[in-house]
Amino acid sequence: MNVVIIGCGVVGAAIAYELSLVKGLKITVFDRQPPAQAATGAALGVLMGAISRKIKGKAWQMRQTSIQRYETLIPELETLTGRKIPFNRQGILMLLSDFSPSLEGISAWEKLVEIRHSQGWHLEIWDTAKLQNICPQINHEKITGAVYSPQDRQLDPTALTLALVEAAQQNGVTFKFGVAVLDTPTSTPESSLEFCEQLETTEGKIAADSFVIAAGLGSTPLTAKLKQMVDIRPVLGQALQLRVGHRLGNPDFQPAITGNDVHIVPVGGGDYWVGATVEFLSNGYEIPPNQELLESVREQAIAFWPELATATIVRTWSGLRPRPEGRPAPVIGKLPGFTNVLLATGHYRNGVLLAPATAYAIREMIISQGVGSGEMRE
Repeated sequence: MNVVIIGCGVVGAAIAYELSLVKGLKITVFDRQPPAQAATGAALGVLMGAISRKIKGKAWQMRQTSIQRYETLIPELETLTGRKIPFNRQGILMLLSDFSPSLEGISAWEKLVEIRHSQGWHLEIWDTAKLQNICPQINHEKITGAVYSPQDRQLDPTALTLALVEAAQQNGVTFKFGVAVLDTPTSTPESSLEFCEQLETTEGKIAADSFVIAAGLGSTPLTAKLKQMVDIRPVLGQALQLRVGHRLGNPDFQPAITGNDVHIVPVGGGDYWVGATVEFLSNGYEIPPNQELLESVREQAIAFWPELATATIVRTWSGLRPRPEGRPAPVIGKLPGFTNVLLATGHYRNGVLLAPATAYAIREMIISQGVGSGEMRE
């Protein structure tokens, strides 16, 4: 069974690797760019699972599945490829403060602690004294405490994606970079549903039994060619890397820290990633990065962690997140009107977090298609 995946960010790469573990599939991945570009290359890799407010349904289930899978996936990939994937197992610390009036009171967090406990997950609420004792570098009079999630994680999205690609290649997956899809001719069988037989690319015609569109913002023009446009809009995010030169606070306890929607992520060697902004379209599809917003993110990080004021800025960067218009993120499932075109796109701010669960979902759909072989073509 031939499967073609379009898009090789973290989601497309995760799907390719997961499908490479299924016998009887011939898998090819296409992307206009090298792997881990666009949203993946700009992401901070903060995996907010247990500490998220999602407590039931698909939204929580996907988070839970992904966090659990990462515990086995990272060592699996490192063994297969010999690559080191930076993976912070020291949890996520969420600062509670008076900065944001929309933040709910401590009772809401206590309720979440109970819910997570019943689901088999652990959360802790710290008062200011405990926070000061464990993380003396965090200091601001408006900080009212913290929530610690020891089972949540942070990883390097680019290193992860490159390892997924290499491991999938070892398992027989073909990757073709620098190839763009030009057109998607379809044939109509007797039923009302269409079967996409092939794609017209810059490398010629590509035929497959199943197509998976995991192209982020590129999914909109692709689905438009199939006359079933999925409207995905860009939301810009900016971040910066700060260099202090040494680990701040307790050198043996360096979790990812978040507060008021600003992340402070230790990345080794006394460097920290700080981000990210959320910037919507102003006119058309252009979003010029707003320097003032990036500076406000840096100032918020310094407010929580005063020593960061002495840090030098090593680099700044930005990326466009794919956000579905008028529907919840992500978009996973069959493209309406087609028997063999699957969508795995529009993850907005949770592409890295939800990549393993998305890959599982697509794998199940592909396997069920293969079993119902009436939909397959030679």
